[in-house]
Amino acid sequence: MRRVGPLLVERRITPPRSAVIGVSALAVVIALLVAAIIFWGYGVSPWQAYAAIARGTVGSRDGINEILRRSLPLILCGVGLTLAFRAQFWNIGAEGQLLAGAVAATGVALFAPLPGPWLLLAMFAAGFLAGGAWGIVPALLRAKLHVNEVISTLMMNYIMIYIVEWLIHGPWKGATMRGFAYSDFFPAAARLPWIPGSRVHWPTLVIGVAAAVAVALILARTRLGYEIRVVGQSTDAARYAGIDFLRVIAWAMFLSGGLAALAGVGEVAGVHFRLRSPTHISMGYGYTAIIVAWLARGSPLAAVFTALLFGLIFAAGDVIKVALRMPFQITGVFNGLILFFLIGSEMLMYWRVRLAPKGERWTGRAGSSER
Repeated sequence: MRRVGPLLVERRITPPRSAVIGVSALAVVIALLVAAIIFWGYGVSPWQAYAAIARGTVGSRDGINEILRRSLPLILCGVGLTLAFRAQFWNIGAEGQLLAGAVAATGVALFAPLPGPWLLLAMFAAGFLAGGAWGIVPALLRAKLHVNEVISTLMMNYIMIYIVEWLIHGPWKGATMRGFAYSDFFPAAARLPWIPGSRVHWPTLVIGVAAAVAVALILARTRLGYEIRVVGQSTDAARYAGIDFLRVIAWAMFLSGGLAALAGVGEVAGVHFRLRSPTHISMGYGYTAIIVAWLARGSPLAAVFTALLFGLIFAAGDVIKVALRMPFQITGVFNGLILFFLIGSEMLMYWRVRLAPKGERWTGRAGSSER
C-alpha cells in the first residue's frame, strides 16, 4: 500500500468484477468522446451525429435488425477468441479462419450432391473442420518451432485471402461474373432462412449463442477447460503438473478456428449466397472480434453482449455514410480507439484508490507508506 497525499493506493492481485466492468465501460466512453473530434473535423456536431446514429440503429426496427445481423459473425469469432486467449494463445487469425469456413462451405454448396437440410449441415461441418485445421497450424508452429503465434496467425490471414481471390478468379469463377469476382450462386437448399422482416439468418444466431454457452461450460466444467486455464496462467506450472502443452493449445485453436469458420459459413450461406471477394465476405469481422474478446475479458457469455456493441458500431457506419455523408471507414477508427483505451486502462483494474482514514499517521511525503 502506498500513500499519495490524502489517498491510499493499493495493488490488487485479482481485480473484482466491478472494477473490470467499470474500467472497461469507462474506456469505451472515453473512446467515443475522443471520436467526437472526428465529427467536429468534418463540420458535423458530435451531438447531432450521435443522435442520428441512435435514430438509425437502436431507434428503428430495421436498425436493430442490422445490428443483430452484423453481430452474428462477431459473436462466433469473439467466443472462439476468448477460448484461445484464455490459453494465452494470441490468435490474430480469426479473419483467415472465417474465410476458410466460407471456402469450405462454398465447396460443399456447389459440388456436393446432398439433399435438403443435409446440405446445410454438411456446409457447417465442413466449415468448422476447415477453420479448425487452419487454426491448428500456428499451434503446431508455436509448440514445435517456437514461432510467435501473433505473426503466424496474422500471416495466415493473407494466405487465405489470396486463396479466396484465386478461387473466385480461377476454378470457381461464376458463369455470370461481371466486374467484381464471385462464384456461382448457391442452390436454394444451401441458403439459410431469415427471421421474417429482416436479413438475420437465425440458424447462425442460434449456433452463436449455443457456442457461447458450450465454451463457458467447457472452461468451467471440463478437464480440457481446466487445462486451458492452467496453461493460460503459467506454462511452467502446466508442464510441472504434467499437462501436455501441445495438446491443450491444439484443441484450443481447433475450437477457436472452427467457431470463427462457422461465422464464414453464415456469411456465405445467409447473406451473399456465393463466395465473393474477402472484403465483401468479411468487413474485418475477424479483427474486430479481437476487441470483442478483449472487452469480454475472457468470458464467452460476455462476448455475446460485446459483439452486439460492435454490431451497433458497424450498423452505425451505414448511418455515417448515408445520413452524415462521411466515410464508412470511420467505424475502423471507432474500433481502434476502443482497443487503444481498453489496453491503456488495463492497469487501472489492478489498483484501488481510497481516502486515508482520519487521524492516520502520514509522513507528509507523496509515495510514502507506513506498511
